[in-house]
Amino acid sequence: MSDFKELVKLCQGHRVYVQTHNFPDPDAIASAYGMKKLLALYGIESKLCYDGRIDKLSASKLLDAFQMEIYPYADLMQEMKAEDYIICVDTQKHSGNVTDFVGDEVACIDHHPTFVSMEYKYQDIRITGACATLVAEYFARQGKEPDKDTATALLYGIKMDTLQFSRGVTDLDIEMFRFLFPFCDHEKLARLERNNMEFADLRAYGAAIESIELYDKTGFSCIPFSCPDALIAILADFILALVEVEVAVVFSYREDGIKLSVRSENPEVHAGNLLHEALTGLGNGGGHAAMAGGFIPQDKVKALGNYPKDAIRNLFLRQ
Repeated sequence: MSDFKELVKLCQGHRVYVQTHNFPDPDAIASAYGMKKLLALYGIESKLCYDGRIDKLSASKLLDAFQMEIYPYADLMQEMKAEDYIICVDTQKHSGNVTDFVGDEVACIDHHPTFVSMEYKYQDIRITGACATLVAEYFARQGKEPDKDTATALLYGIKMDTLQFSRGVTDLDIEMFRFLFPFCDHEKLARLERNNMEFADLRAYGAAIESIELYDKTGFSCIPFSCPDALIAILADFILALVEVEVAVVFSYREDGIKLSVRSENPEVHAGNLLHEALTGLGNGGGHAAMAGGFIPQDKVKALGNYPKDAIRNLFLRQ
């Protein structure tokens, strides 16, 4: 791992923003929050920021539970300057799921594979089940005890991104669970983990079930209406839960394009590589071996022809 003190030294004397990927999930928010709290222990103030929307109930509950302040880019455009420093957390520049803000992306802390290499003044990119694991390790290695809210948020981020320690888990995820556990507010954590589905989500579940098609061990579902990023990912997990499915591909039509989410429990099929290769020339995408996300912008959708649903299916089956 990189020496966190190098990041502290780098940020001194600069206005600092901690940016998550667009439409941030609990792991992204928890990681950014933990980074803000740790930097503050060294006298460095920062603001959390993102683009898109907070469109996942679990993410909204996390923000409410700890009264976190995270700013949409639209609220910062007047104040952010080119010389301001940005720390990318749970994302990488040009990864396809993050907007290029005005500031200078000097640092990157992420747990996803790299598809577009970039040079940062500080970087810590390692494959773990959750980005919150990397932030928790900074506390542990620096001998800093996280306060109860920070520990609880980080632990929640780890549990959510690893699907309760059943997906992409590494030894470090387990080690950081052990580190955070004594500092955690277990009652608050239990409340966060309950009731993370809304009534309106049932429409999307119905569409996913009605449209599912199986090709060998691969399941495809099309949501014919706009659906939040987070819900598309949840639906991909839902389809993957079928005993007949080893790879799940779920996509949703939107005004600005087509959003995709892929899940794989087949060790021979890397979800991130599969999505990246399938969308080459059409859009962008990538992720972990078990989970990935991607997007085809509207100006490229026409290249799919008159039957985009069939075209998308064939893009994946050809890989």
